[in-house]
Amino acid sequence: MNTVWSERLKRNSLGWGLLLPSLLILGLFTYYPIFKTTWLSLFRMDLSTPVPIFNGLGNYAALLEDPVFMKVFINNIWFGLGTVPTSMALAFVMALFADKAIRGKGFIRVAYFYPNMIPMIAVANIWLFLYTPKFGLLAHVASWFSEQEVSLLGQPGTVMGALIVMIIWKEAGYFMLFYLAALQQIPKDLYESASVDGVGMWKVLWRITIPLTMPTSLFVAIVAITNAFKLVDHLWIMTKGGPDNASSLLLYYIYETAFSYNDQGMGAAMTVVLVILLLIVSSLQFFGWDRKIHYE
Repeated sequence: MNTVWSERLKRNSLGWGLLLPSLLILGLFTYYPIFKTTWLSLFRMDLSTPVPIFNGLGNYAALLEDPVFMKVFINNIWFGLGTVPTSMALAFVMALFADKAIRGKGFIRVAYFYPNMIPMIAVANIWLFLYTPKFGLLAHVASWFSEQEVSLLGQPGTVMGALIVMIIWKEAGYFMLFYLAALQQIPKDLYESASVDGVGMWKVLWRITIPLTMPTSLFVAIVAITNAFKLVDHLWIMTKGGPDNASSLLLYYIYETAFSYNDQGMGAAMTVVLVILLLIVSSLQFFGWDRKIHYE
């Protein structure tokens, strides 16, 4: 028995040794913070309680009664619904054009991807100027339609739409890369056979291109949804979550609660909710959705 275990140890020691640095990093910077945050979420830790008091699930119950949290959570849902489908559809169309273009193919791909290369802080400042009343181009366009001066970032009815447009512009080029790679993996024989049979362009798109890129669409959708719950840099520059929390998102509200209001218990509870939500979204691929959507 000892001989068997010694052989296994010799055979696997190199592999475990190579994995050890990654496991240590994951443990220190991923699993330990998750465990610590979950533990802190069970305590009341705010300015009125300098010594933490065990609160059980009280913080989670308080979240359900917090109107700001519910509003921010709904804002994030609308933000995801506005950015994810549109950015994916736009990325797919851009990838189709970049894949079929004959002249200037490299320039077109770089131009599409360029917005993703700009840091979010810089993007936020650029679009903040575009939305600035009296000076910004988009503010001028909006004033032409409304026949009066419009503050796109200062009105609850327009601020979320303005942010959604900016994020779509920022992310579509990034998602295009995945679709472009997927399009280049489709066998050209399928298109040649369809052309010989006289199949129309739209039918080819519906019967060949879209089904064969569905695994990529699932991956892009998961990335886009998680990004919708992680993007907060632009809020710090453009709106600070206003007006009246109309543009505030979940991660930004977590930051405000934990560091501006010094309520670490509630901030930890909201973080746990966010982590669980992202885990559910990320696990869709591992529950077999990627196998179910393959075109066979």
